[in-house]
Amino acid sequence: MVSRPTLLNMKWAFIMLIIIAANGDPPEEPVKCSNNLKDCIITNSYGAFPDRSICRAAEVVYPSSEEDLVSIVANATQVNRKMKVATRYSHSIPKLVSPDGDDGLIISTKNLDRVMEIDLDKRLVTCQSGVTLGQLISEAAKSGLALPYTPYWLGLTIGGLLGTGAHGSTLWGKGSAIHNYVVQVRIVTPGPPEEGYVKVRSLGENGSLDEEMNAAKVSLGVLGVISQVTLRLQPIFKRSVTFITKNDTDLSDQAATFGKQHEFADMTWYPSQKRVVYRIDNRVSSNISGNGLWNHPGFRALPSLALSILRSIEEDQEAKGDVAGKCIVGKLTAISLIKAAYGLTNDGIIFKGYPVVGYQNRLQASGDCLKGPKDAEITMCPWDPRVKGLFFHQMSISIVLSKAKYFIQDIQKLVSIAPQSLCGLDQYNGILMRYVTGSNAYLGKQEDSLDFDITYYRSKDPKRPRLFEDVLEEIEQMAVFKYGGLPHWGKNRNVAFEGVFKKYKKGREFLKVKDKYDPSGLFSSEWTDQVLGLRNGLTTAKEGCALEGLCVCSDDIHCAPQKGYMCKPGKVFKDARVCSFFNAGNQISDGSKEEL
Repeated sequence: MVSRPTLLNMKWAFIMLIIIAANGDPPEEPVKCSNNLKDCIITNSYGAFPDRSICRAAEVVYPSSEEDLVSIVANATQVNRKMKVATRYSHSIPKLVSPDGDDGLIISTKNLDRVMEIDLDKRLVTCQSGVTLGQLISEAAKSGLALPYTPYWLGLTIGGLLGTGAHGSTLWGKGSAIHNYVVQVRIVTPGPPEEGYVKVRSLGENGSLDEEMNAAKVSLGVLGVISQVTLRLQPIFKRSVTFITKNDTDLSDQAATFGKQHEFADMTWYPSQKRVVYRIDNRVSSNISGNGLWNHPGFRALPSLALSILRSIEEDQEAKGDVAGKCIVGKLTAISLIKAAYGLTNDGIIFKGYPVVGYQNRLQASGDCLKGPKDAEITMCPWDPRVKGLFFHQMSISIVLSKAKYFIQDIQKLVSIAPQSLCGLDQYNGILMRYVTGSNAYLGKQEDSLDFDITYYRSKDPKRPRLFEDVLEEIEQMAVFKYGGLPHWGKNRNVAFEGVFKKYKKGREFLKVKDKYDPSGLFSSEWTDQVLGLRNGLTTAKEGCALEGLCVCSDDIHCAPQKGYMCKPGKVFKDARVCSFFNAGNQISDGSKEEL
């Protein structure tokens, strides 16, 4: 048996590998077929949907032009065939790409990967929907242009960004969501027989179809296939970045104001350590010297062996209830990331100190693990399911700024009751807090908000609870039900989407556009109907359902009573129903000594 000090030394070695790791084997194709693009299985980047179901399709096609799309959609519409659009890396966690039944068609945008035109005078870029964020940033920079705000991961596609409302972090300008900078969308939808069963719709920001554009900007993929997107860019500029670590005592007050003080502000919070890292990040004159680069350690390729070691240590900690070990490792992880400036370097090679100054295209996003040649799976993205690596749940919920303060205070109350309960988050870089503005997109953010992105351990066994199961469930339920938070469409467990459609003021307008574009629901599925309030069954009461976020427990059997986990009220949010571990003395025994 490996001793705990040895395990911790192995973990520390792994942390060092994160900092120095190089490019590796890029992710696999998310669609796999057994018979020449037929008899297919579709999954996501992590190899598992929230309910762990296997999604099948009869066939996959790879169009490379709008003409291809027109033919594909017309043929499928004529025979009333279900369709779903898949992106190059299928990075969304929920079942957005899963068609109903086994006879559906997957339309992959992998080969719709051309940046078609850059208009320097108007500062516009037109690209196919399968172009990745990394491609777009690179091509725009060659012409002296930049997207002002983007998500932090380069592997997202433009169509995927619009499907899920993906965003970066700012309260300035038009906000941090990519869809706020869209000026035109071309979308291929089903059509009536007299039009050849297909219709190409061109939506422009200043045309007569503004209302339909507001639906298409965040579409969930249920309107049709996006063919082309035109975005408004800005002249390329420089940024100056400094990370400052402080105590989290006044975090709840800082949260509402910090985003207004700095253009690219965000915060990384380590609640168990009572500290927060503030990102002080603003535009500066291009005359200021610096060629900084952001290569975030979490998006670098790692040796498969190191990934296996990391996962084995986590599983060992969970199995033994090693809370202290989780806290030690979490603190080491946070320290190493802070000292390494979260992957910032002043010249693309070495971090010499703050501030780090560089051009926008080098500082706005990372994704080195996508770039390497195939190397027989020796190194790869940390979450790649081909090897024993990271496997996690990801909660990403936006709380309006006026309520964010109280949500933060509730999390701090939980930590005061169970001080070690959130140590596991530190191994996944704490809680990332990003700013996002209200949008005119029907399914976009309704008000200026603070997005809380929380990643945490998930067992390979859906019936096995994790340490402090109850605390993270309570945080999730507080965010969704107590504070009315909006879940990120491309992340989260099913519970986060329960009743979500009622939170959108223009939701009915979205459905009107959906019915106009696709009256037969060929691009819809059971899951999208459920989140759009058209069908029941999003959460299901069955044995162990609460452990995976497939329900809020109402009975002990929804947890893991045979392992000591019972359905109980929350510690702070008493209306929550969570799976808590109790010992024979009826005490909460996975970290807290609070008596009932």
